[in-house]
Amino acid sequence: MANAFDMVLFGGGGDLSLRKLIPALYRAYIEGGLNAESRILPVCRRQEDADVYLKTAQQALKTHLRDGEYSDKNWKGFSAQLRAVALDISKPDEQWDSLVDILGKDTERTRLFYLAIPPAVFGPCCENLSVKGLIHENSRVVVEKPLGYNAKTSDEINSKIAEFFPEESIFRIDHYLGKETVQNLLALRFSNVLFEHLWDAKTIDHIQISISETVGLEGRAGFYDDTGAMRDMVQNHLLQLLCLIAMESPNSMSARNIRSEKIKVLEALRPLTDQEVDRNIVRGQYVAGGLGTELVPGYLEELKAPNSTTETFVAIRAHIDNWRWTGVPFYLRTGKRMEKRCAEIVIQYKNVSHSVYQPEAGKVLPNRLVIRLQPEESIKLVLMAKKMDSLTMELQPVELNLTLSDTYDSFKSDAYKRLMLDAAANNSALFIHREEVAAAWAWVDPIIDHWRETANQPQLYRAGTWGPQASNQLLAENGHHWFNP
Repeated sequence: MANAFDMVLFGGGGDLSLRKLIPALYRAYIEGGLNAESRILPVCRRQEDADVYLKTAQQALKTHLRDGEYSDKNWKGFSAQLRAVALDISKPDEQWDSLVDILGKDTERTRLFYLAIPPAVFGPCCENLSVKGLIHENSRVVVEKPLGYNAKTSDEINSKIAEFFPEESIFRIDHYLGKETVQNLLALRFSNVLFEHLWDAKTIDHIQISISETVGLEGRAGFYDDTGAMRDMVQNHLLQLLCLIAMESPNSMSARNIRSEKIKVLEALRPLTDQEVDRNIVRGQYVAGGLGTELVPGYLEELKAPNSTTETFVAIRAHIDNWRWTGVPFYLRTGKRMEKRCAEIVIQYKNVSHSVYQPEAGKVLPNRLVIRLQPEESIKLVLMAKKMDSLTMELQPVELNLTLSDTYDSFKSDAYKRLMLDAAANNSALFIHREEVAAAWAWVDPIIDHWRETANQPQLYRAGTWGPQASNQLLAENGHHWFNP
């Protein structure tokens, strides 16, 4: 269990807090990971919202927790650690004094300031924390990525935060890194000699990383139209997953060593500029279509802006120019209103160099390692084996399948829970360093600049499909195809 800490949750009444953060903290409480002396202070802009916050949070838990997780008994204990505060974070007025009085002058107790607010007000919020003397050596700030819209704005935001917090006290969250299956990816690579010797261009044909969503704008219309899939998902989640797959073994699992290896991957990513962008990236936007039994509107209809060229889908063919990965394509794909919600990594191995079996035995297919991050968490290895119900030699692919949700049925995985407790414990291994953010933007910015300069139009795809047909062609050029879940 972590030591007692105070968490000030700015934006405590917002969608992220009520949908993800409060449920994650509740799970930490019922699993015994939240010290009974810890305090959670959600910040609301209006006093009337603070007055009814416990009712709001209780309803959020009933709505967003899994079946069977909520109980009145656990809520009673958890709610005792909640204390809502009314505060306009942009104004250093007397409202801040109530927060000062609650936190007190104890400089030994960890203070965690979680900024679940727009990045534009990160700076004013941190400045007012400093003005009111609320930052001490055991204070940390947690911020949500993506930060900014390009390298310049990202650097401006990071520089403003750095005026008040040292880098080692800044925790940039990418919630995908908190998923247990992502941690299993590292364990799989660096704890098993079997895979470490089969993790390079000599044995791997190509790698696919896909994050597909069935949802549309979900009330984020303004933010999303300014951001798009490239900034929202590629610069953020997909490049982080790419780094974990491709990085060299760190000397230890310390934050500094992991960061060093991830930055090397980002720096080795082959730049895509000018015509290389058009050759290696497919950009799409969904139109109305059928999703299950439901007919859903297109992006422009949801947005109510007929001229938007913002991409809701991106597929990329990338290469890492180093000794381990030369010649291995990395295919990255993300999109909204796709056929199925899933986040999956597929490691496609090369075929055997020579098949000893006659053609009538069947085709020998390459081995495949599939790591699924959501919705269920699993690791699957596809091997070739003999059909057991046949007297003749017939080959077929079989699966070695570890479904983690079945194996650990009493454990409820929650990325935000893990990351918030790690931040409280000052463990930054799963968070993003400023240098990583800069390296990711350095690769992404030229792509977005090319789209803008050439007035690139996204290709259309129907909601409920796997994206534009051109994304299939992107892989077919190399004799590959997407492995759709």
